[in-house]
Amino acid sequence: MNLIEEAHQRLFPGKEFSYQTAMEYNRRLSDFNANIKLHQQTIQVNLNLQWKDIDDEIKIGLIQHLLIKVLKVKKRSSTPNIELYNNFIRQIPVLMPKTKSDPDLEKSFHRVNQAFFSSSLVRPNLQWGVDSKRKLASYNFHDDSVTMSTVFKEARQEVLDYLMYHELLHKHHQFKHNNGRSSFHSKAFREDEHRYPNHQQIEQEITKMVRKRKKESFLQGIFERL
Repeated sequence: MNLIEEAHQRLFPGKEFSYQTAMEYNRRLSDFNANIKLHQQTIQVNLNLQWKDIDDEIKIGLIQHLLIKVLKVKKRSSTPNIELYNNFIRQIPVLMPKTKSDPDLEKSFHRVNQAFFSSSLVRPNLQWGVDSKRKLASYNFHDDSVTMSTVFKEARQEVLDYLMYHELLHKHHQFKHNNGRSSFHSKAFREDEHRYPNHQQIEQEITKMVRKRKKESFLQGIFERL
């Protein structure tokens, strides 16, 4: 019995398994990432190569987590394997090497860490992303990294620190798992998010910056087509 079938059997005891399966480890996915596809009667699970040497019980929890999504299970529930998987994911930020940094982002991290987290957070990987007007900043649990849109490369210190604070809240609060659902914006997260001084004014400033950049990109696109 392969891991996908084993995960399904433990998730749905007594239910017939009527799928073909395929599982692949590759380097195309980012660190400790994975995805699942259901095409006709074939379940395909793709995992980042780093999963290959991880204990099968943890991988079964990962696959169960993915099965709940792809099979659109309405009544979600946790399992011992899913709990093992969630506990493992929570440890990844500690285990991942810190190889990426940027002077401006690192200064912002230390300011925010000292002011709001009593310098208790270990520095994550810090990097600039692309010129995104939608995904302004993000925290990735799988490689313990904060990525900022280059829209904010020239932003005021207060704006950069606010965005950094939001992403470090994800690192601080991690995520909650309940009835098969992972929550990244818990009540405690929302409460802390609103404790940032002048957050409403800063959010308005961010909105204006994004609109301005969108307008500039639109005009640039017109000139390039002329």
